[in-house]
Amino acid sequence: MKTRTIILDAFGTDARPNPEIMGTIMALRENKNLIIKLVGDKTRLEKLLSKFTYDKKRLFIINADEEVAMSDSPTKALKEKTNSSIAIGLSLLKNGDGDAFISAGNTGAVMASALMKIGRIKKIQRPAIATIIPTPYGETILVDAGANADCKPNHLLQFALMGDVYANVIFNKEAPKVGLLSNGEEKEKGNELTKQTHKLLSKTDAINFHGNVEGRDILSGDIDVVVCDGFTGNIVLKTVESIFKFIFRLFKTEVSKNIFAKIGLLFLVPTIKRLLKTMDYSEFGSAPLLGIKKPVMICHGSSDEKAIKNAIKFTLRYLEKDYNKLLENKLELLEEKK
Repeated sequence: MKTRTIILDAFGTDARPNPEIMGTIMALRENKNLIIKLVGDKTRLEKLLSKFTYDKKRLFIINADEEVAMSDSPTKALKEKTNSSIAIGLSLLKNGDGDAFISAGNTGAVMASALMKIGRIKKIQRPAIATIIPTPYGETILVDAGANADCKPNHLLQFALMGDVYANVIFNKEAPKVGLLSNGEEKEKGNELTKQTHKLLSKTDAINFHGNVEGRDILSGDIDVVVCDGFTGNIVLKTVESIFKFIFRLFKTEVSKNIFAKIGLLFLVPTIKRLLKTMDYSEFGSAPLLGIKKPVMICHGSSDEKAIKNAIKFTLRYLEKDYNKLLENKLELLEEKK
């Protein structure tokens, strides 16, 4: 396997930089063909890393004096915090000093900086976040999961194309089923954005469009790619995450009330563990910012060390696929058929 260099924002998570440090060490132990560049306060990182044993030939610290807070506006971060871990990390990627950049920090700031420093793939109007939502029946890809609050129909058409290629590349799905998120299955349902987008998606044979889908379809396993604007997508994503957590807490509470349930739980533990692993978002860890010229991966702010480790692992898998080339071919095909 080819050696890959991952640039990791060490000051992105809510609990920064501990999850980034622990996730990095775990990833290095699992993969011998991996180099990681941690970007952040060098003094602080060196002090924390001194407590651990790791391969110093494969872990490097790149100093960054500034941090981007979750409350910072993307514009402020871009203009005023030029020495942040996000800005410096993306500059390294731009200059070819790494194969991919990962951050659990301010999504808006990552996107704005990526657009400025790396740029979009030719013909892509808006990059989009593609998040994998695990279900007991397979994975559903949600595009856009938060990069673009306000969208036009053509943006959603491109999100559908990017999601289609992503499902093919990551999960080897031929002609993945693509659905447009709306408040009803009928093509007449929805707001003006979904109605106009439905018309565009219905006209192209570049994707396998299955029409409108509803919120309940996201966890059904029947649709491979669900397309929506980033405002809606981010709400959907956080709602789904809360549902998983709520069900797990409810289950624990109910079991604790009944001695027979506790006894029965002993026999169910292996099955429950497999189910929880299947539905655990941290098993993937990161979501790519599709449409950017070089791989930029977004992680959840609440990511722990397991999620960071898996984000690195997933990024390595993503790098093995030539996603951008396949997307460019798809865009060319769409242009030819207009």
